[in-house]
Amino acid sequence: MENASPRAAGPWLLRDRRVARGYFAVQAAAGALWWIGVFTLDGVRLATLGGLDPVLVFWLDLPLFVCASALAAAGIRSASACVACWSVLVTVGMVIYATVTGLAGWGALVMLAAAVGSTGAALILWVGRVPSEWLISGPFAFRTARVTKRASLLWLTAAQTSVFWVLFLGVFPAAIVLLERRWDLAITFPPALRLIGIVLFLAGSVLGIWSAVTMATRGRGTPLPAAMTTELVIAGPFRFVRNPMALGSITQGVAVGLMAGSWLIVLYALAGALIWDWLIRPHEEANLSARFDEAFERYRRAVRCWIPTWRGIPSGPATTRAARNP
Repeated sequence: MENASPRAAGPWLLRDRRVARGYFAVQAAAGALWWIGVFTLDGVRLATLGGLDPVLVFWLDLPLFVCASALAAAGIRSASACVACWSVLVTVGMVIYATVTGLAGWGALVMLAAAVGSTGAALILWVGRVPSEWLISGPFAFRTARVTKRASLLWLTAAQTSVFWVLFLGVFPAAIVLLERRWDLAITFPPALRLIGIVLFLAGSVLGIWSAVTMATRGRGTPLPAAMTTELVIAGPFRFVRNPMALGSITQGVAVGLMAGSWLIVLYALAGALIWDWLIRPHEEANLSARFDEAFERYRRAVRCWIPTWRGIPSGPATTRAARNP
């Protein structure tokens, strides 16, 4: 059964039009300064444009990015849509250009960040917030697990975890490393950081497996929102931190970056932490609060989300079931 949850607010900066306008103001200034650098410093031009004609790009980018960002900063919503669309278009072009030629890697990376920022800021100006509920709709909507047998839940959890690890800790990081090298963005990591990465990966893996097994055996569910626990889990690692699965996954992601010697993978992992914390967690906790009432609120007050409570709290009863199941 799909579990509806109240609209989660999320961080205030994702709901404040002043923040969005401030972003566009900074972007307009940064864009203007960048163009000054392009025409005065060969290093800036080569790193961000490669062999592209700077004059041609300038006459397109000045009105559609720099000036439009300034207008969006003044509160003109149509200008923000223009910036967002142009940023996405340029990002696609720069990614293809940098991948094919091996040039302008920094330009592709910066435009990728600008596309994300411009799209988010434009949504805030138009909608008043970043509509993160889109991320938990359809197949990703919150639903309690239909399977109840412990063995079946463990097998389902193992399958989910395996797919997650292969994709997010294997396939995606491998693609990032290839792009990082192709775009000439790689830096050399000290050998000690690789050793630290191994230790962190083992620690994150243990935490993730411990959390997943606890959810399957004590919560009667899985880590995925499409098969959530039917019981409030206050056992195992959940006694020390509210979402050990997220903490373990982010630790693994950072560790993969350290082991691979890739600062972009580390950035990818940290970006994942922000996406989960700002866009997913508010909905997840609103859903838990709606289903478990005061039991979850007491738990939330007692245990932090990211920083472990080292002494932990007593385990909750295994029969703490949902107070309401919309």
